Amino acid sequence: MEVFLQPGEVGAGSSGHVFKTLLGSCVSITLWHPRRRVGAMSHFLLPTRNQPPGKELDGRYADEAVPLMRRHLMRLGVDPMECQAKIFGGGRMFASESQSGALAVGRRNGDVARELLNAQGIVVVAEDLFGYGHRKLVFDVATGDVWSCQVQPGDPDLQGAQ
Repeated sequence: MEVFLQPGEVGAGSSGHVFKTLLGSCVSITLWHPRRRVGAMSHFLLPTRNQPPGKELDGRYADEAVPLMRRHLMRLGVDPMECQAKIFGGGRMFASESQSGALAVGRRNGDVARELLNAQGIVVVAEDLFGYGHRKLVFDVATGDVWSCQVQPGDPDLQGAQ
């Protein structure tokens, strides 16, 4: 089953699932259990909310997307602590954007993803973060492979990326 994650969505599934997304300054985390061949993927926009969280967790925010992923995995009978993590995205979307300026949301997203996973004791085995432009991402839950292709803004390959 092929699933395209929109910004703010989290998905989980077994070996028949392939998750895809398109990232700009957003970040995606994948969690994969190698023995059970079960995984989860997020597509978050911001590190955290600027206000107290609502009643429901919201996948648009990193600090809520990770608990959502954990919840989905536990429902599938997988301990998230036994998963391997990979992190992708956090690109600069404008050539004039500073890596450390107020607009560097991609940098903040990538940094907070690392911090959240480290704080939970989840091992990060690979990452493809930052740089300039978008990333097309494909996560095959059967193998745990994640393909990341970075493309510059305005690249015609972004047409029909879904």
